[in-house]
Amino acid sequence: MVTSSTKREEIVCPVTATIELIGGKWKPVILYCIRADTRRFGEIASRIPSISRKVLTDQLKELEQDGLILREQFNETPPRVEYSLTERGKSLAPVLSEMEKWGMENIILKQEV
Repeated sequence: MVTSSTKREEIVCPVTATIELIGGKWKPVILYCIRADTRRFGEIASRIPSISRKVLTDQLKELEQDGLILREQFNETPPRVEYSLTERGKSLAPVLSEMEKWGMENIILKQEV
């Protein structure tokens, strides 16, 4: 997570800066999951069944703090919370698309052979 306490001059390499923001096991998967649509917590959890609810909650909080996702809470009973990408998050779409393409060509399709 990149926080306000992280000094910009500490991160010189642009790849390092990006990995600091979206790196880890779950953040790219979460961003990929909500790249096209607004999703509720339960929808995200069901699309990523191997992530624990606590880890998902923590990762969503970090992505929100870093300005990549928007969390919208509705005053309803039962409470409803929706997550979507911010403009900054949407700017990662080409990166996620290339990761998807690479994964299909180099992992998924290779398994079928």
